[in-house]
Amino acid sequence: MSGKLYALSTGPGATDLITVRGARILGQLDVLYAPAGRKGGDSLALSIVREYLGVQTEVRCCHFPMSADSAEKEGVWDEVAAALAAEVQAGKQVGFITLGDAMLFSTWVFLLQRLVQPQWLEIVPGVTSFAAIAARAQMPLAMEQQSLGVVSCTAPEEEIRQALQQHDSLVLMKVYGRFARIKTLLAQAGLLEHALMMAEATLPGEQCWRQLSEVRDDQPLPYFSTILVNKQWERR
Repeated sequence: MSGKLYALSTGPGATDLITVRGARILGQLDVLYAPAGRKGGDSLALSIVREYLGVQTEVRCCHFPMSADSAEKEGVWDEVAAALAAEVQAGKQVGFITLGDAMLFSTWVFLLQRLVQPQWLEIVPGVTSFAAIAARAQMPLAMEQQSLGVVSCTAPEEEIRQALQQHDSLVLMKVYGRFARIKTLLAQAGLLEHALMMAEATLPGEQCWRQLSEVRDDQPLPYFSTILVNKQWERR
């Protein structure tokens, strides 16, 4: 069998929210690359998929630095992309796992840039964190003619302010460490009552805040915290 690389989306956290296709492929892999935020640290993505792995699968954890040093990050991306390509050229079935969906705010896309769309690559989509949050909170992401904006809270403040004005519904990702600023922008736009925040959706530590006006600016938040806004949604 010729080698192949699979970029596998693990979904938001619950082990049973991985796709059937993803689970089937995981059981056939020779090698699995799992990202970790810290050297020697645990990989949440790996904990999600571990039960689907075959006994033959060799797991390799790779550390992707969460740093502002572009040269350091690019060096790691180059190294991991080269390693993945080498495994495939050796005829192996290789997987790379990533949280949520592989094509949304994912480290995977920086590896994809370096692989130049090879024929031996398949990307398996997954459930995004905000799709899971919408389901868990029972708040629609968008309805009828509503526009939906997906915005990283690392964006400049003016861009976030414009997005709040322009879109009917929004997903505000990467809230961790930025909640006070985002809360102020929501208040200025008159949208606090139309917003909710959820952390660690579908995981055992899941938390949901439906009254953001009552959440302290210094409220400790888990890393995986996201805000949904829908200007028109209300229960009848």
